[in-house]
Amino acid sequence: MIGVGIALTGTLLAGAAAAQTRSTSSEPALSRSKGQDYPTRPIRMVVPFPPGAASDFLARVLGQKLSDAWGQQIVVDNRPGAGGLIGGTVVARANPDGYTIALIGQPHLTATLLSKNPPWDPLKDFAHIALIASMPNVAVVGPGLQVNSLSELIAQVKAKPGYYNVGSAGVGSSSHLAAEMFNAAAGLKAVHVPFKLLGDILAEMYGGRVHYYLFPLPAVMPALRDGKLKPIATGGRVRTIALPEVPTMSESGIPGFVSETYFGLLGPADIPKPIVARINAESVRLLKTDEIRNRYQQNGAEPAPSTPEGFYKVQEAEYSRVKKIVQDIGLKPQF
Repeated sequence: MIGVGIALTGTLLAGAAAAQTRSTSSEPALSRSKGQDYPTRPIRMVVPFPPGAASDFLARVLGQKLSDAWGQQIVVDNRPGAGGLIGGTVVARANPDGYTIALIGQPHLTATLLSKNPPWDPLKDFAHIALIASMPNVAVVGPGLQVNSLSELIAQVKAKPGYYNVGSAGVGSSSHLAAEMFNAAAGLKAVHVPFKLLGDILAEMYGGRVHYYLFPLPAVMPALRDGKLKPIATGGRVRTIALPEVPTMSESGIPGFVSETYFGLLGPADIPKPIVARINAESVRLLKTDEIRNRYQQNGAEPAPSTPEGFYKVQEAEYSRVKKIVQDIGLKPQF
């Protein structure tokens, strides 16, 4: 049986990329008065998760290069809480002038599914600017689980149902859904332990109290480089450049299983199209440079530039998919 985790399909990514190659030649004269002069002051890039999260890493790398290109500061504004609802609300309610944008991940979709009274619609209330990057999740263990491979992890956790702890960045987070899908595919029963801060997650893993975790790879690369945590399998279709010696989950005992996540840029719904086109064009240009590609790849991410329309299609398809996952695993409104 083939299990599929938190994954963008190759078709969706290919479609987004193909749309990008068709994009700018058909742009109208950009209503040039709005697009060409932008930006004239600093831009706030909201990240709905704390410093050290994968989205924070991606935002700071891209933001610095946008600052250099435009001569205006990109201020990364971390607004964690409520599974991404707090940061999303800041952006949805911002003046749609292009000076507040956000770098978001899959929790942008699940947060509203887990809200009793969603403050916004993840598709209708935002302007989709560009897909930025995709990345595999990586199965990581700490000293509390002495295993060296995914098959050993599965064997130990299966031997003691409900004994081992699996961590996440919160109920409904991408790491939570990745863990649930992994456990289902492997036939595991573990105790889910949600956290708010990356530092707390790492401390509990170092202390042996959280036994395993499916991290978006950039979030855990510093701990892996230091040897404090052990990667045992990655969730991509092929091995990642950042950890070439670590096998995929499909290689390691769950044939066909893929566990990936993605990130993109959004803004308030009514940002003028010329400004959306300006941000998109510069972001796409930068994502194709060797410098950003190398920095992303060495930390486990893969640049995935797209048109605004391509990113919207990815979000639309992913929303339908994660809605079904939330229903299947029985998650109830949390916020």
